[in-house]
Amino acid sequence: MLDLDDQTKSADRILAFRNEDGDVSQAFVAAVVQATEAGDAEQLRELVRPFHEADQGALLEALPSELRARLIGLLGDVFDFAALTEVDDSTREEILDELPTQTVIEGMKDLDSDDAVYILEDLDKQDQDEILEGLPASERVALQKSLDYPEDSAGRLMQTELVAAPPFWTVGQTLDHLHASVDLPESFYEVFVVDPGHRLLGQIFLDKLVRSPRGERVDALMSTDRRRVHATDDQEQVARLFERYNLVSAPVVDEAERLVGVVTIDDIVDVIQEEADEDVKALGGVSSEEELSDTVGTIARSRFVWLFVNLITAFLASAVLGLFEGQLQKMVALAVLAPIVASQGGNAATQTMTVAVRALAVRELGAANAFRVTLRETFVGLVNGAGFGVLTGLAAALWFKDWNLGVVIGVAMVVNLVAGALGGILIPLTLEKFGADPAVSSGVFVTTVTDVVGFFAFLGIATLWFGLG
Repeated sequence: MLDLDDQTKSADRILAFRNEDGDVSQAFVAAVVQATEAGDAEQLRELVRPFHEADQGALLEALPSELRARLIGLLGDVFDFAALTEVDDSTREEILDELPTQTVIEGMKDLDSDDAVYILEDLDKQDQDEILEGLPASERVALQKSLDYPEDSAGRLMQTELVAAPPFWTVGQTLDHLHASVDLPESFYEVFVVDPGHRLLGQIFLDKLVRSPRGERVDALMSTDRRRVHATDDQEQVARLFERYNLVSAPVVDEAERLVGVVTIDDIVDVIQEEADEDVKALGGVSSEEELSDTVGTIARSRFVWLFVNLITAFLASAVLGLFEGQLQKMVALAVLAPIVASQGGNAATQTMTVAVRALAVRELGAANAFRVTLRETFVGLVNGAGFGVLTGLAAALWFKDWNLGVVIGVAMVVNLVAGALGGILIPLTLEKFGADPAVSSGVFVTTVTDVVGFFAFLGIATLWFGLG
């Protein structure tokens, strides 16, 4: 049992509950488990109270699944419901299924609108409606409006809490309003200037506001050229806007240019991580929905499809070997060396494909530069093919004491690395052109190209060179 005397009463002592990597320590998790099983709410509150929402989320994921909802119930108002945005989707859904609806409603009341939408959007429509019905009318309307926007759009990402002022206000009036308001956002960076129809006119950053004379009108100070996003814009597009213009926040407007919310950098960091996670998983043929907490059955089903596609393409590569069955029987060395050519081409193609998919994802690769990049990758494949062709040719010649065999595998290596480079960039470009996700589909097709070309080039050149037909 962890000694809790005064450790949990000071933020400085939180470090005692972390391991050297900054994660929640096993000793702390054990203490929380023991207190939860004993139903000791007072001790749990002392343990968890100092923790940030992200730390509470990490603690939830570290706990046995059967104790998570019980812990939240024992913590009461000490538990920050924003912690549910820090856990993976399956863990959050499991917790929400076990919690009483009224507990969820009370927890949602204290959340920023963007966090509330993040939690609500993955629930069934019936559960959404039940929770929304229990919220105050103003919150319910704002959340429902956000949920009506397309998935992965700026409207889902934004928070509706913001600070707006009319153009005729002075700096003094605006500051007095900020001082007197009791429902300001938890954190904000700027004051938006809107007309009577709530259409966005411009904005003023807080540092400029507090440095200006109290009698200055806000419309004389506001910036009108700041970047804004539309509520229906895709979140990837919004993230690129933040990256390109070094934004910390951006106003969100509807189709009539009315101000409806604001997207902040903390949400964009989550988008960037989410999109990168999806792309990395897709390159491996793994569903973007797969989480570490998923069951064996769920994971097996999600991976089966692309493994099945890969099996079909593997038979295609094997069929190429079948075309040269007679040659393989006459010269065993061909069977030994053929996989080397295919494997090296596959590795080179994967390198090119990774660069191409990433460039497509961030809009660095398009029609304007596709030819130049394809030509460059072809020459890279040619140079690397020549280098590895010499190395592999020498190794094969010395191994089998046959310089002719070295020449054959060397030439085949050049052919397959060039084919791999071309496949690695042309396949993602083609898939993108036809509306398919190149990150999801490219890997299997690129591997097939390098296997088929590798086997066919090596065995075909060998047949011609040695007259094995």
